[in-house]
Amino acid sequence: MSYAQPFPARNAQLPPKTFGPDLAVRLVCPDCQDPIPNIREEFGSGDLTFANDEGDDPSRVGAAADPLMEGMEQLDTSISFRDGGSGLARELQRTMAKGAAARAEKGTMTAFREIATMCDQISLTKNIQDVAKQLYKRAEQDKILRGKSMDAAVACVIFIACRQEGVPRTFKEICQLTNVPKKTIGQCYKLLEGHFNLNSNKRPASTTEGPEGLLSRYVNHLDLPVYISTAAKELIKECRNHGVADGRSPISLAGAAIYFTSHLYGQGKSAKEIAEVAGVSDSTIKLVYKLMYKEKEKLAGKEALDSGRAVLSRLPPISDK
Repeated sequence: MSYAQPFPARNAQLPPKTFGPDLAVRLVCPDCQDPIPNIREEFGSGDLTFANDEGDDPSRVGAAADPLMEGMEQLDTSISFRDGGSGLARELQRTMAKGAAARAEKGTMTAFREIATMCDQISLTKNIQDVAKQLYKRAEQDKILRGKSMDAAVACVIFIACRQEGVPRTFKEICQLTNVPKKTIGQCYKLLEGHFNLNSNKRPASTTEGPEGLLSRYVNHLDLPVYISTAAKELIKECRNHGVADGRSPISLAGAAIYFTSHLYGQGKSAKEIAEVAGVSDSTIKLVYKLMYKEKEKLAGKEALDSGRAVLSRLPPISDK
């Protein structure tokens, strides 16, 4: 015992007890007077609510209902093979694989995931993904693309969905994305076009399928100002009015228009840079540009020339060969 801490005096005066209000509410059993545990901590709020007679319990939330998945089993079963070599797992796996409906639904789910992945790679919106998934599901139900691979069907529905939503992608872009030959995509497109009557739902070609629908994306990839896209659209319009470069593909016409206007406004890009973005050869762009250059006074906007923003001398000269 330490002498530094002496015993307290026996007759020491203790402080008087103070009483205050106790605001804590406790549930006590009326029979045994024992405290009742906190029910909400014991079971949680979800277990204290119940469904009414009209529908599901609103407190039990989850993912929003997907109409594309209607009638499909979205849960999957995986059987482990770690059974000690008894072979039971193999038999169960074989039995489960015999279900034709299960195989079809699994294939559709795989195609949906593939469509979402492909669309994300080229920054397509969810609305386009849903249109592509709906086309694929209807094609599977009607057995339109029987005999075609899943990759070909996915490539085709993405191509059609882009056209239907006004953000077209070329066959070459879809081929590079999905590694499906252009001929195969074209065959699938012909089958779906005849079955769904796609021609009646197409938007005007001048706004979506023509070169104007490609300019904004190409200009964005080339890091050019927005007014270059506007000027290129005016240039293509003048080309149509004067019959310049008639019969050329939209891709080559869009690439040549960007090449022309970018140099005209002092933001010049090489034909090779534009060719990498557009997916055509630089010689094709230069060939169409040569046709535009011969009519440069007619095609260049008069207002832009008068204001000094556009200068014809900036255009690269062409050879007479």
